[in-house]
Amino acid sequence: MAKQDGLAERVRAGERRALGRAITLIESTKPADREAAEALLQELLPATGGAYRIGITGAPGAGKSTFIEAFGLYLIAQGHRVAVLAIDPSSAKSGGSILGDKTRMERLAREEASFIRPSPTRGALGGVARRTREAMLACEAAGFDVVIVETVGVGQSEVMVAEMVDCFVLLIQPGGGDELQGMKRGIIELADLILVNKADGELKPAAERTAAEYRAALHLFPKKPGDWTVRVEPCSALKDEGIDAAWGLIERHRRRLEESGALAAKRDAQARAWMWHELRESLMAEFTDDPEAGAMIGALEARVGAGELSPGAAARRLLAAFLEKDGG
Repeated sequence: MAKQDGLAERVRAGERRALGRAITLIESTKPADREAAEALLQELLPATGGAYRIGITGAPGAGKSTFIEAFGLYLIAQGHRVAVLAIDPSSAKSGGSILGDKTRMERLAREEASFIRPSPTRGALGGVARRTREAMLACEAAGFDVVIVETVGVGQSEVMVAEMVDCFVLLIQPGGGDELQGMKRGIIELADLILVNKADGELKPAAERTAAEYRAALHLFPKKPGDWTVRVEPCSALKDEGIDAAWGLIERHRRRLEESGALAAKRDAQARAWMWHELRESLMAEFTDDPEAGAMIGALEARVGAGELSPGAAARRLLAAFLEKDGG
């Protein structure tokens, strides 16, 4: 990609088209674009960090898109600018992606103060596009003060989303004890706020019972950073009920983290973890992109699979060959 003259300035000026171009550059896998993206991010970095970063997850059917649209519209009415990074599941065979978020959130997409960016996962761990963290920084530099990351669904890999946001929200359906028993403890431990959606009509009593059961179960969990106790509240995204209360709790969570110093510590730890993640990804790319290494990997994998060589020994041989080549 050609040199991005003035792109950083246009992003900081809040130009939506420039922001879209910046994220396209950030998501590119071409080596030349990668260098340009890193230079762009370095320029944008001083303008980042001001937004509150919210992760929203939940099993399919929990109503994530409906909630995010209602939540985003509420925030815009309160004077906020909202960016939504919606992570789309990619086809394992074709690498294709549904990319239908703008049709799922039509009203929110029409708002000038919103920016919705669907990003394919392309197989990245945790259902999170590898460059979601960087896209988040670009949105902050463009003046969006609330950045929402919507994940594919509930699973242990959702840890990656929790590791890049300030507040992690788990959206669940009215279900009761069976759902509570089936929910993995790890997912609940990640959550800072649990919302029982669809608390309207005939489902309202079930939603209130589910909320009560989760509150009782959460007494067994330790407090979160900032001495924060996880809250559980019913809401109805369809009826716009409980949206204001959810935002009130998220704001309270932010104040608690800021006043205790936990927010600064959390972001510091996230940035360090991000650096190591990038190192691991870069090293793997070096291995897989090198033709000689590719041939060696195939041969070693065959021997490991046949039980002729231990995985540890194979890994050490690969590393020794890589270091020898790099040193030579």
